[in-house]
Amino acid sequence: MIRAIVMDIEGTTGSIRFGRDVLFPYARRRMAAFVRQRGEDPAVADQLAATRELAGEPEADRERLVAILDEWIAADRRVTPLKALQGMIWEEGYRRGDLTGHVYPDAVEGMKAWHAAGIPLYIFSSGSARAQKLLFAHSEAGDLTPLLTDYFDTTTGPKKEAESYRRIAAHLGLAGHEILFLSDVVDELDAAAAADFHTTQLVREAGMITGDHPVAASFTAVRLPES
Repeated sequence: MIRAIVMDIEGTTGSIRFGRDVLFPYARRRMAAFVRQRGEDPAVADQLAATRELAGEPEADRERLVAILDEWIAADRRVTPLKALQGMIWEEGYRRGDLTGHVYPDAVEGMKAWHAAGIPLYIFSSGSARAQKLLFAHSEAGDLTPLLTDYFDTTTGPKKEAESYRRIAAHLGLAGHEILFLSDVVDELDAAAAADFHTTQLVREAGMITGDHPVAASFTAVRLPES
């Protein structure tokens, strides 16, 4: 029986276009000013120090850090310090009302049904856990965080490596076969399956690459394995 459901965000609970066309441009436009103005804040300074370490430039000044972060954004680098800084910028945007998190109506319906059935729900996304919570707290459907038990991000490990899913299972105190993972990305589903998770691929658009996993066009079409 499935005792927990772990979900991706982009392409799964919400549209890929929300991140691509709204969130990431919003953060990129504000990154330089944010680093220059907030660089002394302890939480920001910690991530800037992590940026220096990851870039191998321990002496990088603030302007060089702005350039490194912009290069990472352009290259779609899914690294923890960048994701953390983006999350801080998005937090300001959500609180100002500039941003509203996109969640598919069927995802809301499915999460509410599974939550009502007593199945704990979790998120595993490359975006920081902080950013994940903000998206669901400020969604178009209202505050959805009461439906979610916990959040996993790149500090757990890469989404395309089986070991990341083994860590999630260990954190939940469950065997892999007791967990269902939902994503639109075949490589992520393959990694989860290698950790003995059940899997379902959300195929929301025609022409998507599919693999050897059950598929569903929406959350309401997802079938929970019984064994």
